Amino acid sequence: MALREQSYLILLALSDGPLHGYAVIKSVRELSEERIRMGAGTLYGALERLAGEGLVRVSGEEVVDGRHRRYYELTGQGGEVLVEETARLARLTATAQHRLGPRPRFGV
Repeated sequence: MALREQSYLILLALSDGPLHGYAVIKSVRELSEERIRMGAGTLYGALERLAGEGLVRVSGEEVVDGRHRRYYELTGQGGEVLVEETARLARLTATAQHRLGPRPRFGV
């Protein structure tokens, strides 16, 4: 199962344990080296889809400073998909490095 980059990064963010929405957004931004800046709507839509696929689940809720926080975690299946996708990306990277050789030779 090939994942969209945002989905992969969300699962990777959750690999250390449960996080609330804002922490997932921050982690995805850091993991992507600031390339991906998710808004709340995008994140919660992705989390809902990933939950529907059985890859994440709500692990708890709390109220902090009057604001509702929902925590998400990987399911066992989500962890397996993350490991498989990471291995797929590693194979793709190895193939690309082999084809490109030590120095890419592209015409200028």
